[in-house]
Amino acid sequence: MKNVRSDILKRVFLVYGLMLLMGLAIIVKMIYIQVKEGAELLDKTHELNLKYFDVHAVRGNIYASDGSLLVTSVPVFEIRMDVACPNISDKFFNDNVRALSVELSRLFRDKPAGVYEKELRKERKAGNRYYLVKNRVSYYEYKKLRDFPIFERGMYKGGLIAVPDSKREKPYRLLAERTLGYETEDGSARVGLEGAYSDLLSGKNGRQLKKKINNGDWRPVFDENEVEPQNGKDIITTIDVNLQDVAEDALYRHLVEHKAEWGCAVLMEVNTGYVKAIANLKLDEKSGNYYESFNYAVGESIEPGSTFKLASVLSLFEDGLADLQDSVNVKYGVTRFSNLEIKDVHYFANDWITVREAFEASSNVGISQIVNQAYSDHPERFVNRLRQMGIDRPLNIEIPGEATPYLKNTKDKEWSKVSLPFMSIGYEVMLTPLQVLAFYNAVANDGVMVKPVFVNEIKYANQTIERIEPEVISKSIGSEKALSDARSLLEGVVLRGTAKNLSNSVYKIAGKTGTAQIARKNQGYDKENYNASFVGYFPADNPKYSCIVVVSRPSTGRYYASSVAVPVFKEIADKVYANSYDIHEIKPDAVQNADYPQWMIGNRSDLEFLHKSLNIPLDTAGAGSQWVVTVKTESDQIRLQSRTVQEGVVPNLKGMGARDALFILESLGLKVTLEGKGFVRDQTLPPGRKISRGEGIKILLEV
Repeated sequence: MKNVRSDILKRVFLVYGLMLLMGLAIIVKMIYIQVKEGAELLDKTHELNLKYFDVHAVRGNIYASDGSLLVTSVPVFEIRMDVACPNISDKFFNDNVRALSVELSRLFRDKPAGVYEKELRKERKAGNRYYLVKNRVSYYEYKKLRDFPIFERGMYKGGLIAVPDSKREKPYRLLAERTLGYETEDGSARVGLEGAYSDLLSGKNGRQLKKKINNGDWRPVFDENEVEPQNGKDIITTIDVNLQDVAEDALYRHLVEHKAEWGCAVLMEVNTGYVKAIANLKLDEKSGNYYESFNYAVGESIEPGSTFKLASVLSLFEDGLADLQDSVNVKYGVTRFSNLEIKDVHYFANDWITVREAFEASSNVGISQIVNQAYSDHPERFVNRLRQMGIDRPLNIEIPGEATPYLKNTKDKEWSKVSLPFMSIGYEVMLTPLQVLAFYNAVANDGVMVKPVFVNEIKYANQTIERIEPEVISKSIGSEKALSDARSLLEGVVLRGTAKNLSNSVYKIAGKTGTAQIARKNQGYDKENYNASFVGYFPADNPKYSCIVVVSRPSTGRYYASSVAVPVFKEIADKVYANSYDIHEIKPDAVQNADYPQWMIGNRSDLEFLHKSLNIPLDTAGAGSQWVVTVKTESDQIRLQSRTVQEGVVPNLKGMGARDALFILESLGLKVTLEGKGFVRDQTLPPGRKISRGEGIKILLEV
């Protein structure tokens, strides 16, 4: 019995001893963890519950020159659903999933309600807690779907998950779309101004520390290492929205009319190189519509054809090898160089014509023969002169994708006996439309070649941080005499030559037409497809703007530049001239002696502005109302007198412009019908008669 007790006690002591040792081991381990491993384990705990998140910077905006918004970032959302959310009972889900599906189908219009319902039921059965409903959802759409069945209960009870993001939006849609460009999300493609200025527009992302809470959500916590995001900078372009709209509209209508493959138009300020409008349109053969898919003005190298003749004659003038009155035998409009023939489109009554006549009529025979005779012994001299004018150098504009100019060299393997005469008329040479425009712009700018500029200001938080000044590429592409003769030729093209359909303009235009056959690689030239172009500047006697228009492959039977490209140029130039009072030539002496209108009726501020703009003295002392009439005093001065418009009484509108008459009558409550155009000659309701609101009145207009 004693031995049994002793055995039991030994076992008990052994167990207690083991337990004591285990307790001591645990205590030692706890002390060890606390002292040695505590900090490391605490860090691991924090790592599981604390995490740094990127705080995305807001990408900068792109503006037009007048401050109109061209590109901005707008909020979008990735909409997901916790379909298997435990807070959504089966009964509630089944009772409302059909209604939710109907609303989603109505909102997004991408698939039938039945398909939505089938997918939602399938994903709930599969236990999907993160089902993608729709990507790139607008803020307007997001606001609407928050009130949909099930979703109206919110994130935790209705399973609605909205992941915020942003996308680039162009308020003017297709306006200058390719020039404004884009950047892919991974940065693999950078196009246009978005790509060129991506680093400035992007800004710098910040970072924020967040802690994971019980429901799995992340909440911000204080962190001294938190980094605030730096939003992107804004860029102010040189683009004028109104002129851009005119350029695109004019180009579009003429491309449609001539069923052309593509076309481009660029408008630029002569002195600064600021590009005010740039349009690029291509035919989509499937839909028959035109859209911007490629920046032809910047990236498409073409043989310029006759527009290159300006460089040829400027070389002759600069090297002293020809002048305006030199003669050349055009041989009935046909000549041959080696085994190739060059023909003229226009017939000349005489065999011998002057350099001026050859240029103005765009004679291929005349220009090619003059250049060949002058440089045939040393063709490299012609090439070198062109290089000195900078024709072979890219413009290095900020927009990526500029095609490199190609100017054939006498040392090239492809150089042949016909290269010199063919280069002189714009073949075996490759230039982009913008490069051609820059050269013509230099001629208009007294020989100073400026770089085309698309952005002139960088802003941050509405403060200007950088102004991009005009950049001179070449201080002079030629002598004063040579440039003066070249400008004279360009004016002659409009007055007497291939662009004389521009000669009736109220302002002087100078420029050159070009109708070039399109090469078929190694198979010669296509005699059915052409590039029609016109490039020039205006006003010719004081150039302010230069412009180029190219229309490729017109297919309705008319392909000459005079009927295809020139009308587009004129529409753009007319709009610029009509809206740019600073380029109107006003001679004070002529205005003072002119027989200007003595009797005018209209808005007082309009008439005061008109007289001030024309430098006509005006006495305003006797006019105190909004509507006035001008009268001539005995001292030959123009005086304003008030024209009373009484409430409830038909006014006397005779002599008033249609706009003012319409404004007055509608403000008095009358329904107005206009007939004719110009100024009011008569009205169906007599002046002084009482008005019944809603009554009709017809006003007769004449110029």
